[in-house]
Amino acid sequence: MKENLARIICCITIILVVAASGCVAPPKDNKSSTTGNFFNPGQTDSAATVTGTPNYVREVTAFPTETPTSGYRTIAPVTQIPQDKYCRIFSNTNTFSYNKTAVAFNLQNPPMYINYTVKPSNITRKIAYTSKITGEGDKVLTVDTYSPYSWFEITVRNKLNPNEIYLQDGFGSAKGYNEYLNRTLKIVKRGDMQIEFYGNNITATYSVWVKPDGNLNDTTQINMTTECTYFDQNPRDFVQVGTTATPLVTWTG
Repeated sequence: MKENLARIICCITIILVVAASGCVAPPKDNKSSTTGNFFNPGQTDSAATVTGTPNYVREVTAFPTETPTSGYRTIAPVTQIPQDKYCRIFSNTNTFSYNKTAVAFNLQNPPMYINYTVKPSNITRKIAYTSKITGEGDKVLTVDTYSPYSWFEITVRNKLNPNEIYLQDGFGSAKGYNEYLNRTLKIVKRGDMQIEFYGNNITATYSVWVKPDGNLNDTTQINMTTECTYFDQNPRDFVQVGTTATPLVTWTG
């Protein structure tokens, strides 16, 4: 009995093993490795790896790349001609105390430039104030300003008709002038002129410049290297026939 039962169990085991092996299908070719891709299974590998230019465009020669400019350009220097050179015909340094000096010159080829530098007197004022910073208390501020009695004036008038004034300007609020320490005056009139220098409580250095051409008959006494120069035709600050502006003289050899 036991032997029959063992045989039955063995037969059942064999049947189950055979049945299980029959359910496993034989392996098939993995076509996904040779056709299509992850995003488009219908596309073949050969299409996915195609390189080159599509037929709806054509290859051409690229345009050359332009080198960007810096935005700056070099301006060629203006050629200066000897006829535009001005020579110093007069210069002086004087301390003024309500005194006046004058020179005369017959200007035939304008313009004439008058350049000056002044050293006014100063006054010192002390201003008391209370500091807003905690713990500092009262303080005293020392302020230096130009003396209101310090001024300098240049007058250019017609020597033949003294009432005809071509230009009058200078330094100092007492006279209604600005407080530029350096200035250049430009005279564009033609004729026999008297140039007057007047001031108070101030020291001034001043000089007169004209073109030799048409104005000076003898230039042998002038050192063209050290006593002549080119003036800026449009100085940053100058006075021309009474209009205000600032001095700029280009000193060259």
